[in-house]
Amino acid sequence: MTTTTTTDIKLRQHRVQTSLGEIAVAEVPGDGPVLVMLHGGGPGASGISNYHQNLPALARRFRILLPDQPGFGDSYRPTDTDLDDRSITQITVDALFQALDQLGVGEFHLLGNSLGGAAAIAMAQTQRERITGLVLMAPGGGWLPFGPTPTEGQKEMFKYFNGSGPSEKKMAAFIRTMVFDHKQFGEDVVRARYEASLDESHIAFYHLYNAAFAKRGGMDPLWKDLDKITAPTLLLWGRDDRTITLEGAQILLKQIRNVQLHVFGRCGHWVQLERQAEFERLVADFLEELA
Repeated sequence: MTTTTTTDIKLRQHRVQTSLGEIAVAEVPGDGPVLVMLHGGGPGASGISNYHQNLPALARRFRILLPDQPGFGDSYRPTDTDLDDRSITQITVDALFQALDQLGVGEFHLLGNSLGGAAAIAMAQTQRERITGLVLMAPGGGWLPFGPTPTEGQKEMFKYFNGSGPSEKKMAAFIRTMVFDHKQFGEDVVRARYEASLDESHIAFYHLYNAAFAKRGGMDPLWKDLDKITAPTLLLWGRDDRTITLEGAQILLKQIRNVQLHVFGRCGHWVQLERQAEFERLVADFLEELA
C-alpha cells in the first residue's frame, strides 16, 4: 500500500490480488460509511481520473473506495479468452467483490456511471444484502434506448482507438459528445485525458473489449432483472446525454422498487463534472438519509 495526494486529498493506493488478476483501489480514509465509486468506460478512464474533483466534498462524509475496473487504470487486463467466456460486466462484478472482500468491506454504498453503472446494477442484483444505497448515473445495461444505436457518444468511444489511433483531436471530439458545453473543458483537460489513454496495454484491451462488445450485441441485458434491486436507488441523468439517453430511463423507474430520479438540464453524460456541486450535494444527502 502506498499513499499519494490529489486535490489536497491523501489517497491510499491498494493493490488487491484476486483470482482473476490484480485490482487497483484508491482509498480516501474516513469515519463515515463506505462509498464505492465506479468509473465509466471511456478511453483513459479510471477511478481517480473520473472522480478526483468530487473527493474533497464527499470525503467529509464517507470512506471512499475508487477501484480501477478490469482493463482500466492500474488494474489487470482481461484477455480475449476472458472476454469470450464472460462479459466485461460479469468479469468486473466478480473481481470487485473479491477485492472488497480482501479489503474487509461488508456493507457499502455504491455509485456507478455508464460502464461502471452497469457493474453497479449487476452488483446490486447479485449480492443485494451488501448494497445499502445505490446511485446510478446514466448506467449501461439497465437502459433501453428509444433511438438508434450505437448512440453518438458510443460511436465516438468505439472509434477513438481505431483508424489512425488516439490523438488529441479525437479526444476533443469524444469529450464534446460527453458533455453539454465542451467550452467548460479546455486544452489541459483534453491533453490529460489523451495522455491517460496512451497505455499500450489499455489500447490492446480496448480493441478486445470493443470486439467482444460487438459480438455480444452490446451490454448485458441487465434491465430484465431490475426488480431484483432492493437498495434505495437514486438515478442521476443529464437531459442532453448523447451516450446513454434519458428516454431509456423509463424502465429503471418502472422496475426498481425504491427509486427516484434527478434530471440535470443543459447537462450531458458527465454529471459529476458538469454539475459538480449539485452532484455532490445530491449524492451525500441521499446516502446520509439512509443511515
